[in-house]
Amino acid sequence: MEASVPKRGDEAVGGAPGDGSVQLRRRLGRADLRAVPEARGALRELLRHWGRPGRAETAELLASELVTNALVHTDRDAILTATVGPRRLRVEVRDFVGRRPRPRAPGDGEDTHGRGLLLVQSLADAWGVRAQGVGKVVWFELDGGGG
Repeated sequence: MEASVPKRGDEAVGGAPGDGSVQLRRRLGRADLRAVPEARGALRELLRHWGRPGRAETAELLASELVTNALVHTDRDAILTATVGPRRLRVEVRDFVGRRPRPRAPGDGEDTHGRGLLLVQSLADAWGVRAQGVGKVVWFELDGGGG
């Protein structure tokens, strides 16, 4: 139920009892591209001591791609959720438009849309899209590499 979702900028930290996970949840305002560096910073702080070298930076890059896509292509609010466990990170960006994103190969044309998903596809250990109520969730996972 959406009533439990924090307002933009609010963060909830905590995970399921006993599983060692920590969660960041942030509402991102409609078409507010300032939310992209803010989300990156919050994720950077959350991942300060997580994973092998370079994994946190990869997570920041991929999360910023998903956040940017949600804000630019939907013109609606979005919700970023990052769940960090001892061995795995899962980042989800929920928006409120049902149209599914499609990765597009770079071509000779000027169209740059869809290329961020190619980064997600090539750098994430797993990723996908699932329908959720009115809208969808685009997610990725990274293995922390024993960190």
